[in-house]
Amino acid sequence: MEPTLGQLLSNRAYLSPDKEAFVGPGYRYTFAQVDQRVHNLAHYFIAHGVERGDRIAIIAKNGEFHATSVLAAARIGAIAVVVNWRLPAPELHYILTNSSAKVVAYESDFTATVVALEHEIPATVFVCNQDNGIADSYTSIVEVVLGEVEVETAVTGDDATAIVYTSGTTGKPKGAVLSHSNLYWSAHATSCTIEWNTSHRFLLVAPMFHIGGLNPLITNILKGCPTIFMPDFDPVEVWNVIARERITTMMSVPVMLRAMLHVARSVDVDTSTLFSITCGASAVPPELIAAFDEMDVKIQVVYGITEFSGGLSFWTPSMGVASVNSQGKVLLHGQAKIVDLENQQEVLRGTAGEVWCSGPMVFKGYWANQEATDAVIVEGWYRSGDVGFVDDDGFIYLKDRVKDMIISGGENIYPAELEAALSEHEAIAEVAVVGKQDPTWGEIPVAHVIVKPGFALTDQDVIDFCKQRLASYKCVKEVLFPDLLPKNSVGKVLKRQLRLADAN
Repeated sequence: MEPTLGQLLSNRAYLSPDKEAFVGPGYRYTFAQVDQRVHNLAHYFIAHGVERGDRIAIIAKNGEFHATSVLAAARIGAIAVVVNWRLPAPELHYILTNSSAKVVAYESDFTATVVALEHEIPATVFVCNQDNGIADSYTSIVEVVLGEVEVETAVTGDDATAIVYTSGTTGKPKGAVLSHSNLYWSAHATSCTIEWNTSHRFLLVAPMFHIGGLNPLITNILKGCPTIFMPDFDPVEVWNVIARERITTMMSVPVMLRAMLHVARSVDVDTSTLFSITCGASAVPPELIAAFDEMDVKIQVVYGITEFSGGLSFWTPSMGVASVNSQGKVLLHGQAKIVDLENQQEVLRGTAGEVWCSGPMVFKGYWANQEATDAVIVEGWYRSGDVGFVDDDGFIYLKDRVKDMIISGGENIYPAELEAALSEHEAIAEVAVVGKQDPTWGEIPVAHVIVKPGFALTDQDVIDFCKQRLASYKCVKEVLFPDLLPKNSVGKVLKRQLRLADAN
């Protein structure tokens, strides 16, 4: 039987008590120290009425506070809701309400936001990483000497342990529920598919509110690797941390790689320990892979899916440059098949269809949304919404997306959400948002707006209106004002035509 995340940490603390576990600005903790801090915070949660299955929302940047909160929730059978701290108050309100979080654990930088929402959300317990005079102080909780106090509950591997919210195609985010087993098997499969061992020093700069940040945390505990946290991405500081902490590997997205490459020659530090970077969230250009190869850093490509608890497939340089445009091969313990979009039958090699995946990493479903769950899980298989094919050598290639999701700078952006927001403008009659290829961000959202008669709009008017309602990274970057939107016979906007027009 696979361990729960709480047991996984306890086992690692037993095996490697004095080895560095969590490192960040101003702190270094061993696995034994982390285990004790998790124990103390778990005891606090129990003392404040948190029970198995209750939700604990975490609004924090990468760091030991965030990680300890996730693990303390896991230890008592509660569910960590890892919240995107970049979201504006209305979106945070929806997530905190939808999840019915009993606890909000937050960093002091977000005090004003939490205080503004405090009386509008279900939460009754508030913990801040610093003593802000409002919430309970995390520092005083984790540094108290408790001794032998029982906090373990009857947690099983099948219990939910995390909810990762993904932006919804209907305008509302959906909470992907992941179990202890999901995350354990994903960590095990990943570390057995690409090189990931106890001698690694892992730089965690990918946000922990994404699966690309949460998965490595668990994998590092499994393998006994130290996690070095970076709260914010800064390309120069990344190179400095790599040199100072003797980093061997990290997770990134293409926009990060480009930024790192841009400043690499201007940073005079020893980064010789860095030998690999795993990159995903959007297509990784071969020229980026080649540029890092010249610096003796191998780029590994991951095809990651939140609902699959992490990576479905990996491409590594050892697989050969002939397959560099692929998503690599399916990882250990996982399965993938390509299914016809119409009859849901598996197709032949080389034939395009929807990518389905299965294995112990498939999520439990969407929080409080059975309809959405039933739409994507078919007899244990998860429907990815991505269109691709598998070649004769078993490599996965992606062609397009069934969904209209845009991936910009590693962030998922859904046109329906932008369209819903922009449709509230009194001067907008119709709007359609599509993705456009961009050399820096991978893709950017472009709005095609039909203006109502008697009104006038500029592109900046539309962009500013969008920013008032959504996080800035989600907002449209370009605006076009066509006379008409192309539609089919039943009035549906033909977004493929819009994408082709933008590309040309």
